[in-house]
Amino acid sequence: MRQRLARVLGGVAILALVAGGAAACKKDEAPSTGGGTTVSGLKIGFFGALTGDNAGLVTPGKNGAELAIAEYNAANPGADVSLVPFDSQGSPDKAAALATSAVADAKIIGIVGPAFSGESEVANPIFDQAGMPTITQSATRPSLSSKNWKIFHRGVGNDLSQGPAIGRYLKDVAKATKVFIVDDQSAYGTGLRDEVKKILGPVVIGQDKVTEKQQEFGPVVTAVKSSGADAVFYGGYTPEAAPFLKQLRAGGFKGTFIGGDGLYDANMLSVTGKADVEGAIVTCPCGPATAAKGNFVADFKAKFGTDPGVYADVAYDLTKVFLEGFKAGKTTRADMQAFLGTYNGVGSATGVTYKWEANGELDPAQVAVWAFTAKDGAWANPTQIPKS
Repeated sequence: MRQRLARVLGGVAILALVAGGAAACKKDEAPSTGGGTTVSGLKIGFFGALTGDNAGLVTPGKNGAELAIAEYNAANPGADVSLVPFDSQGSPDKAAALATSAVADAKIIGIVGPAFSGESEVANPIFDQAGMPTITQSATRPSLSSKNWKIFHRGVGNDLSQGPAIGRYLKDVAKATKVFIVDDQSAYGTGLRDEVKKILGPVVIGQDKVTEKQQEFGPVVTAVKSSGADAVFYGGYTPEAAPFLKQLRAGGFKGTFIGGDGLYDANMLSVTGKADVEGAIVTCPCGPATAAKGNFVADFKAKFGTDPGVYADVAYDLTKVFLEGFKAGKTTRADMQAFLGTYNGVGSATGVTYKWEANGELDPAQVAVWAFTAKDGAWANPTQIPKS
């Protein structure tokens, strides 16, 4: 998922930040396992946009993680595991300081996240230096697994699966013959764009760009209309996509509008307006959280008063992976990292078998991409997109 263009941190700066975090760790040493007895007070970090324009894509996952920990503590008296939130607001510029703060707390044994790709590229080198295991529930940029970060694990498919699925959907389901592509110039948006283009080839008849926080899209709307496109693919996020789609419809475009999981939140439905968003398509390398297995949906609703949103079930299952590690006595970062390296288990909410390749990618056999349609103010009609 999300990546905004980040300020480049030099290697010296990153090393300095990690060194500072390491020094801080000495002031807060992790407890010993006490010969295999329950360790009290261990922590799991949750890293992502918990406030701001993109919080709707991340807070359901945080709630899923909280539910997993609450259940674990109830079943294991004295464990007292806690979730420590790190609110990046989706900004890579905030990621380094937050990652340094996380590694400074020796009781934090693993991180669920970072949720977005841009913050991952800044935070993960710091986590890697500190040996802090991470499992992202939603950062989908493919290159994240090519950085040689030992600590990196991805709990969903990447955009090498989502991008081609969008292309196939446009060709085979929407029957689009002229596609106009718009992206927000983020690494997430451009990466998804490139994969869609590979599938569509000459069907792409135009392309344009927008920027973060842009709210007026007159020239782009004109370009789409002038192209004669019967479909628009948007690579980016809700804060810009919602007003763009609204203006696109006001300009008379009546064709298919589709985007990736960066648009798969309640704000895309409410901010765009029911009439304008109706029929829009979003994709996600995740199934509908409201169709999760076991008691997850009922338990989530009982705790938070609402149905689970995007990635809530994934984050719940990934948090439980860390908790299984605690139960098995893996109470140091190094032990947890080794535990993840051989992990092979089925998530009780998602039904996904979580096992990771050497580069941290989820086993490809477990990857599926779904399409959702805006209907009557909700994301409806979940459909798994065939892999070929």
